[in-house]
Amino acid sequence: MTAPAPQPTRLADYTPFSHEIDSVDLSFTLHPTATRVRSRIMFRPNPAATDPAFFLHGEGLTLISASIDGAPVTPTLTDTGLTCPVPDGPFLWEAEVEINPQANTALDGLYMSNGMYCTQCEAEGFRKITYYPDRPDVMAPFTVRIDSDLPVLLSNGNESAHGHWHDPHPKPAYLFALVAGDLVAHSDTFTTASGAATDLNIWVRPGDEDRCAYAMDALKRSMRWDETEYGREYDLSVFNIVAVDDFNMGAMENKGLNIFNASYVLATPETTTDQNYGWIETVVAHEYFHNWTGNRITCRDWFQLCLKEGLTVFRDQQFTADMRSAPVKRIDDVLKLRARQFREDAGPLAHNVRPDSYIEISNFYTATVYDKGAEVIGMLRTYLGAEIYRAGCELYFNRHDGQACTIEDWLACFEEVAGADLSQFKRWYTQAGTPRVTADWTRDGDMLHLRLSQEVPPTPGQPMKEPAKIPVVMGLLAGDGTELLPSSLMDLNGPNLDLTFDLKDLAGGTAPDHVVPSLLRGFSAPVILDTDLSAQDRTILLAFDTDPFNRWEAGRSLLRDVVVDDILNQTPKDASQRDRVWDAMGALATDEALDPAFRAFALGFPSEDDLAQALVDAGVVPDPTRIEAARINAMASLGQWLTQPLTEIYQAMDTGPTYSPDADAAGKRALRNTALALLSGPDRLDLARAQFADASNMTDQIAALSVLIKGGDRAAAQAFEAQWQDDRLVMDKWFMISVASAPSAEALEIAERLSQHALFDWKNPNRFRALLGGLIANPAAFHDASGAGYAFVADWLIRMDGANPQTAARLSTAFETWRRYDADRQGLMLDALERIAGAPGLSRDLGEMVSRMRGD
Repeated sequence: MTAPAPQPTRLADYTPFSHEIDSVDLSFTLHPTATRVRSRIMFRPNPAATDPAFFLHGEGLTLISASIDGAPVTPTLTDTGLTCPVPDGPFLWEAEVEINPQANTALDGLYMSNGMYCTQCEAEGFRKITYYPDRPDVMAPFTVRIDSDLPVLLSNGNESAHGHWHDPHPKPAYLFALVAGDLVAHSDTFTTASGAATDLNIWVRPGDEDRCAYAMDALKRSMRWDETEYGREYDLSVFNIVAVDDFNMGAMENKGLNIFNASYVLATPETTTDQNYGWIETVVAHEYFHNWTGNRITCRDWFQLCLKEGLTVFRDQQFTADMRSAPVKRIDDVLKLRARQFREDAGPLAHNVRPDSYIEISNFYTATVYDKGAEVIGMLRTYLGAEIYRAGCELYFNRHDGQACTIEDWLACFEEVAGADLSQFKRWYTQAGTPRVTADWTRDGDMLHLRLSQEVPPTPGQPMKEPAKIPVVMGLLAGDGTELLPSSLMDLNGPNLDLTFDLKDLAGGTAPDHVVPSLLRGFSAPVILDTDLSAQDRTILLAFDTDPFNRWEAGRSLLRDVVVDDILNQTPKDASQRDRVWDAMGALATDEALDPAFRAFALGFPSEDDLAQALVDAGVVPDPTRIEAARINAMASLGQWLTQPLTEIYQAMDTGPTYSPDADAAGKRALRNTALALLSGPDRLDLARAQFADASNMTDQIAALSVLIKGGDRAAAQAFEAQWQDDRLVMDKWFMISVASAPSAEALEIAERLSQHALFDWKNPNRFRALLGGLIANPAAFHDASGAGYAFVADWLIRMDGANPQTAARLSTAFETWRRYDADRQGLMLDALERIAGAPGLSRDLGEMVSRMRGD
């Protein structure tokens, strides 16, 4: 008999839980295969409930006993929970269950990681620990007792005795955490703005304690920044972080006990790249900021996930911009948004920032919720201004502290403070798809007429869209680079916006002959911008725009045109245009007034995925092999054109043997290694070999290794493996780069060989993502015309799904762009999806993703 199809959960069907909870007492007797969990929960009827039926979630639990007010009861059990008759008034529920942490390979609930007990309860993992109303709108204070002979026993809140913890702040079950193991602490203290002392601990395995200093520094900076920028102080006497080897995500913000993937905690110059240091800083800040935007104020239901994640991503972006370079941070964020979220919006996985329904909530921890959700917060701040935004946040914190809230609650605070109607702005939460803004302009004597038009494309389930409220920050430049109009906010809130500028007035005299609009400065809205900017116009913007983002954007589009021209024409249509672009890039690269990190970004070529989408937008079916070749050729051409200045940059940006992860040094290394990549090629590897041999830090060594692998030098990969085979986090990098950087003709063979490697622990999410993600990140290999790349990934997704459905589901998005390619590749990708869909015992997680990608 075929199992019934899973039924979706819908936002429109939300109803409050039947009961409220006054207190939760949990007692754990830990055992690898037979952990006992005893719960004492004080329930009382919820006067707001419309359905009085008492239901507790529970999955994979063995119920030992249950009682109400001391009297034994026999609940009705199902695969998803239990029901039981209960009194009309308050009552004490007690239950004892047994669970098997060692068998929990899904890493959801209570599980074991190399002898350490740890938990992951977001979104719905607590139901695998004990019977409970596992939903975010049920909040209560928790008291926890842990019995074990392990030396470190941690849970949420403050510790009253060894293994005894109390969290006074009401929280939903998804924020519960427990860790027990043989751990050591890297400790420090922090004094809040009001003078409260806080103990800070980063708990790691013995031997890793000397790799925590940067994470601790990032934590203390985050705490101080949140006090200064948002007025938020920490509220417990201790803040604990634990580094875990086996973890499905980056980190988790459990109240007072953050659990981190070890890769986002542990760092030394010898083993950690500048990029990793940046991720540690960002993730530590993100999880700490959740203390208020997610913990103290949480989500009413999982449809409001963007309320905590989009807001907290925006806050961590602000923090990083303040710690490092705001323009560089903005460029980095937009690159990620376009690579992940724009692709999501354009395909079968498109969904609202606040979804309307889901089958498996874990599938909605997406770039749309996180990254587009952050862009929505940024647009709100742009419209209202920094002062009103801060006042609205203050009202939100004061009004809703200790509550589970909705997007409507959040927006209402800003409507009240600003006296504004945000009903149209709310469409950013309720409409999927990336708006496309078209800019057309005409010149009539001294007058410039600009029309901005918007269209929101149809997406699955939403064929018709209403106009979004789009903030377009713009300026005007004269042909000589003079800024005629400084950054100004234009409100595109309908299908069209017509603007007229008196150029004579703006110039303060004679109107210039040539004027270039600088539109969407700072990427003021997450939209696709279509303009008629000529190559000359973009060269002017590249050279003179006062907005760093648009300056970078102009250069990026010029580089994209060069590569696309090579893809579409065996010989360039206009060789002189390519030379002009190379000269312009050289002028920017050697401009010492610019941040080296910005110069590194400006010299970076569009990714192969970006180029594929550019071809789709031009009505051309992309050929991944041709894209790879054209990109390589263009990079080699630029490197040869700028050999002398790039060599001088390479020498000047040497930071020496003393490593610092600060933004200035990291920017210099970024520019130096960008120059290295452009100067290198299959027949020009000597510089990379010398850097690989002499590197005193992982950033320089891994950059050289990438160049060498691209150039076919397998000896470097073998030497790196021999050097670092005992370091688990470095080996994750090696597995990834060995496949991602390999020539596409060799990548699949390398991936297959590494899947048999003694160090390939496929049940470890980091190692699995490194290998499979490496192949997916090599588009010409993954999309090989034979379909072998698709088959390889599909085989491993099916295998991983049986052990860890979340990890399998998240990597399955490799297939979401199947409609973009030629008929043969489409057929092969659909065959792979069909095979996954037909796998016996397919999880709800992976099944939903495959169904949505196929368009079922």
